Amino acid sequence: MAFSIPGLSQIISQISSSLQSRDSESVAGIDIGTSSIKIVQLVQQKGVAVLETYGEIAMGPYGNGEVGQSVNPPAEKTSEALNDLIREANVTAKSAGFGIPLSGSLINVITLPTKNRADLQTMVPLEARKYIPVPISEVSLDWFEIPEEEAQFLGAQGVPRNINATDVLLVAIHNQTLTKFSTVTANTKLVPKFYEVEPFSMARSAYQHGTAPTMVMDFGASSTRVYIIEFGIIDVSHTIPRGGQDFTLAISKSQNLTFAEAEVKKREKGLIENAVGEASIDFIFSEARRILLTYQRKEGKAISEVVFVGGGAELKGIVEAASRYFDARVTLSTPFDKVSAPAFIDDVLKEAGPSFATAVGLALRGLQK
Repeated sequence: MAFSIPGLSQIISQISSSLQSRDSESVAGIDIGTSSIKIVQLVQQKGVAVLETYGEIAMGPYGNGEVGQSVNPPAEKTSEALNDLIREANVTAKSAGFGIPLSGSLINVITLPTKNRADLQTMVPLEARKYIPVPISEVSLDWFEIPEEEAQFLGAQGVPRNINATDVLLVAIHNQTLTKFSTVTANTKLVPKFYEVEPFSMARSAYQHGTAPTMVMDFGASSTRVYIIEFGIIDVSHTIPRGGQDFTLAISKSQNLTFAEAEVKKREKGLIENAVGEASIDFIFSEARRILLTYQRKEGKAISEVVFVGGGAELKGIVEAASRYFDARVTLSTPFDKVSAPAFIDDVLKEAGPSFATAVGLALRGLQK
């Protein structure tokens, strides 16, 4: 089952092709989750990212589950689902950026006592061994220097910085995760252009960056990921073991409905007429509030905004429910605001936006390379 409007991709493509010549080839951003796969295809025209097509397909039916359920199908079934989505969404791009879940990676900010880049090349792999709980041979390692103008604001306020040190963002991806993605893409027409850990993609597309740290909550099917991001750097990451399917299961159990029936009711009514499922939402927000307050006490900084992404963020009434837990402003992400698209689908893109934050962010990065 694909999430798309019949003929929408063709309409967008026709409008796009009628504009000025392309500055680059089309590129896709692909977010493979446990409950669905999302895809966004962009092209750059006169320096502007233009939406060509997008779509979503449920993973449940490919993993002996229902739509909305979190499943873990074999790579061959995931590849089949991706091919179905590529066909139904009329994707024409030849290359794509793929999102890597945080569970398949490790992220740390480390400080090294040197400003010399040649020294960093030697020191980073050695220092990484202290932070990566598996042999270095089992991961693919990447890193980059955090610019000084941003690094000076990281860390707790009032703590002096070593002016001769360099802050480095360290990213390690499990090789077995990359192997799985390679297997998935081997039977598709898309060539992986790059892999990126999901929080970085979200941070690129989900909100407007300011000087204060932002909390991003990614509502998945089986869990909710909480990130505190400052200047694009992930300061804090936590996983809360509750997600959208917990809400669905609560409705199913209390009203004697099948999972599929409960999922439909959840999507139609949200929190408005489904109070029975609020226990799961309350647990998520209580944990997120604890994470937020702990960070603010430790770092001496206030969170400026709480941004919701992911399929669960589309639950009706969720922003109003969250206002009871957070003093900061709560908003839904609008990643499609970062791209140009026909005005008549603005409302559709706004509603679907939170689910596509990672896919949009990946496609935007693809246009930069």
